[in-house]
Amino acid sequence: MTTDPGTDGLEDLLRELGPQVLGVLVRRGSDFAAAEDAVQEALLEAVRRWPDARPDDPKAWLVTVAGRKLVDEIRSATARRRREERLQHEPEPGPTEQADDTLLLLSRCCHPALTPASAIALTLRAVGGLTTAQVAEAFLVPEATMAQRISRAKRTVSGERFDQPGDVTAVLRVLYLVFNEGFTGSVDLAQEAIRLARQLSAATDDPEVEGLLALMLLHHARRRARRTPEGAVVPLADQDRSLWDTAMIAEGVDILQAALARDRLGEYQVQAAIAALHDDAATAGETDWVQVVEWYDELVRLAPGQPVLLNRAVAVGAADGPLAGLRALEQVEQGVPRRDAAAAWLHEQAGDLDEAARLYALAAARAGNVAERDHLTRQAARLRNR
Repeated sequence: MTTDPGTDGLEDLLRELGPQVLGVLVRRGSDFAAAEDAVQEALLEAVRRWPDARPDDPKAWLVTVAGRKLVDEIRSATARRRREERLQHEPEPGPTEQADDTLLLLSRCCHPALTPASAIALTLRAVGGLTTAQVAEAFLVPEATMAQRISRAKRTVSGERFDQPGDVTAVLRVLYLVFNEGFTGSVDLAQEAIRLARQLSAATDDPEVEGLLALMLLHHARRRARRTPEGAVVPLADQDRSLWDTAMIAEGVDILQAALARDRLGEYQVQAAIAALHDDAATAGETDWVQVVEWYDELVRLAPGQPVLLNRAVAVGAADGPLAGLRALEQVEQGVPRRDAAAAWLHEQAGDLDEAARLYALAAARAGNVAERDHLTRQAARLRNR
């Protein structure tokens, strides 16, 4: 043990190590819920003991203590004695095993048997290392409600046997949902999703993982320009691009180019390519809309859906004129979120300002959040008061 009277960095260290230790126990065949309980007990013991004497190998210490606590629990059930032996004698994992543990744990937390909301909550709790209170705050629900949701999710996956990591597609979908929640409460969920995507990237050899990581970075690079100091939404075309994080954009582009070079195109790589074209333009007017439309055509082929057709129609309007955009918008069903806003913008570009104002007002009434509603209301008022 090394003497360390302080607690500097202890919380961050335990948050980083907790999911890794849980992954080791899960890979060894432990019940998910029981393993997490054992890890939490080990973390609490570390909080009590490490400020006075921190171990030379903190992860090994936690694995040992959590394993012992799990064994103590298992001893009460004779049917689990074989698992106890395996926990006591299995060697420590190497780097490859640790990467497998990360993917295994993410696969379990994102199991198809879980609802998206439950998968997100369990991922943030078990892999992200957030407390139940932090997850509850992020989703604006009482802590007791979130605790019940996480407990139900753990019971669901505890009945599933995992010998190998599952389909990475489900994991990517959950991480993207986490990313799109953005910043709520004390936790930046977008940053948390990026951190988890980096872990997944280290654990897999899938260019779509790189595509999702690049997409997150290219979008997150614009975060400081998306709102005014008062919290109002700033559309992409009106953002102060000097506020964009150029280092993050460069990293995202590098990751994307490496993924595209492997010639296994997927939807996240395509979305990242579109984001890169926006980030590459010095001004909104310099955006290469023709290429953007070409990438949307690829996205329609890979992942057809109404939201994709909606975004493609806006791109067509920017590339070929608003009337072409309105024709493309006819493929999008009425009632699709933000369809009215897109139609309003296209009508405004075409010079039909009365119809644009009507559609902006309609879009505001159907907006999914207050910031979006206020922005669309201002657009309608701007045209009516012209």
